[in-house]
Amino acid sequence: MSNITFTESSALADSVFGKSQAPIRLFIEKRGEAFEEKSLVKDIFNMNTSKHWAEKFTSLTAMDGFMPVGENGAYPVDGMREGYEKLLEHMTWKNSFSLSREILEDSKIIDLKRKPTAFITSFYRTREKFGAALLGAAASGASSVTFAGNTFDTKSADGENLFSKTHPSILGKGSQSNKFSDTFSADALAAAESEMQNFKGDNGEILDIAPDTIIIPNDYELKKTVFSVIGADKDPATANNGYNFHFGRWNVIVWPYLNQYLSGDDTPWILMDSRYNNEYGGAVWLDRTKLEVRSRLDEATDANVWQGYARFIAGFNDWRAFAIGGITGGTTLVNS
Repeated sequence: MSNITFTESSALADSVFGKSQAPIRLFIEKRGEAFEEKSLVKDIFNMNTSKHWAEKFTSLTAMDGFMPVGENGAYPVDGMREGYEKLLEHMTWKNSFSLSREILEDSKIIDLKRKPTAFITSFYRTREKFGAALLGAAASGASSVTFAGNTFDTKSADGENLFSKTHPSILGKGSQSNKFSDTFSADALAAAESEMQNFKGDNGEILDIAPDTIIIPNDYELKKTVFSVIGADKDPATANNGYNFHFGRWNVIVWPYLNQYLSGDDTPWILMDSRYNNEYGGAVWLDRTKLEVRSRLDEATDANVWQGYARFIAGFNDWRAFAIGGITGGTTLVNS
């Protein structure tokens, strides 16, 4: 359900625009609901609300575990410490449109529908494009991205790019890679899945990571390859059609918005553990203020002005929720 707050100036009550407020509000609400249903941002980012100007994300290292102490042995003292930190500060987003008095007087119904529809579409499209810009820049190896004239961070909490061959441990347990060079194939998918399952925490402990989602841009060759690998219960590459263990185990997200934010000749494919992402905040989206739409009368022009205001931010915290393949310079998983 669309979450939009409406306010309108009392001066509109007796104006020529008074009777247009409810229909325009309906257009905005319906369009918002439709776009939210089709949004892929919510399937990739961990969606949260916030009540502060910024939010800090961190993690705790694992404890060493129980120790054998024998009969009447003393209790060992275990401990844990904070991991890397990530601060996300909210950005304010605004837009507006206006309807002239003549539009209503001349019964230009098309404009009365088109402008509110375009306005609300632009808001949700901005959210999709912003999320895609962050992920696309990270996939392209950039540590930041310029979006609508502002610069946004694409690094994870450890200070490395979301996809890196040298993710450090805060406890000095060695570095790890979630950036791979292999083009998509059944073997590359199996190898990347196993690599993610072997990701370790800062204390060197194996985590319970189980990737379940494949994220790709809207590329017909890559789509064909992905669905040929995971779309049949038999292995077409074997003479006796051996069992295909990839079948029925993956969700696929094809994100057209991602295309315009990828650079170079790479055709990346991204694995995500959706449960880990939601529980530990891999890709994080924060809504500080839901969309507020205000309608007022401009006394200087007699125009009915509609203004939209929202505050939100997104970024990356724990890189372990993701891995990427098909990137030049990444770690090689499968020897061809």
